[in-house]
Amino acid sequence: MAITGINRRGFLHLGMTAAAAGMVPRWMMAQGSTSPGQAAPAVTDRLAQMRNSAVGAPIKNTRLSENLYLLQGAGGNMAVQTGPDGKLLIDSSFSTAVPKLREALNGLGNDPAHLLINTHWHIDHTDGNEGMHGVGFTIFAHSMTRERLSKPQEMKLFGMSLPAAPPGALPAVTFDDTMRLWHNGDSLSLSHYDAAHTDTDIYVHFEKANVLHVGDTWFNGFYPFIDESSGGNIGGMIKANEKALAIVGTDTKIIPGHGPLGTKAQLQEFHDMLSGVRDRVAKLKSSGASEQEAVAKKPTADFDAVWNKGTFPPDMFVGIVYRTL
Repeated sequence: MAITGINRRGFLHLGMTAAAAGMVPRWMMAQGSTSPGQAAPAVTDRLAQMRNSAVGAPIKNTRLSENLYLLQGAGGNMAVQTGPDGKLLIDSSFSTAVPKLREALNGLGNDPAHLLINTHWHIDHTDGNEGMHGVGFTIFAHSMTRERLSKPQEMKLFGMSLPAAPPGALPAVTFDDTMRLWHNGDSLSLSHYDAAHTDTDIYVHFEKANVLHVGDTWFNGFYPFIDESSGGNIGGMIKANEKALAIVGTDTKIIPGHGPLGTKAQLQEFHDMLSGVRDRVAKLKSSGASEQEAVAKKPTADFDAVWNKGTFPPDMFVGIVYRTL
């Protein structure tokens, strides 16, 4: 290997079917399950709910190239590259998924643990870091991922406060803009997006295998979550998609943060939906409409038949768009 450049209750029901199908992260529902008049669960309870949702969840293995695999289970989509340099893993799911993840990795041969790359800081992508570090993985990420993991964080949309990650979960190698790795016969390009889903997002491009992992800048097939508390914004999501679209071809396999493996054409459709909703909401906001008034105008109405299939209902997505313009 070589390196260079160093109304929450309403959406819960809507997300159940998609979550059961593995399309959306179950943790988004687990911690928002209070009823009207019921006290919100303690932070530790919410963390326990998220982690419990991952216990025993199977991990599906899809071969993408000779030595590169998509892993889908609890949490965000992962990938693993095998070979003589050791296994390279992208994202680590929940801490409670680590036993199943280790089992899945062991099923892909005897290559030793080597590198773990985090696409961003969110718990459904990094909670397994400590467990995977414990079996030999060195963690790589953007510098802001380490910064956020090392301190308590808030996800205001869910009313969540998360404690700092333990030392063993923190990235040991970070970069600010780009990084290049040569690993197991492939050249990997890592690049930071400007604030999009969060301010910690990167993509990982396996150039020889022609596979791109874009993390949570793409929720394939449904309206996305944009984390305002971590600098996420609608304009950045659109720009992130444009950055990815500029480097992929029609035959590139694109791994979204959530949802099925996708294509350039599908990512383009997601980008066009984001742009269309952004433009409509911006017009309403500039005309003086409040957030509530903009939501009431149903600016996603003609998109809903295609995109209203996940955890986030249109009204919630419109609110995020309005607030992050």
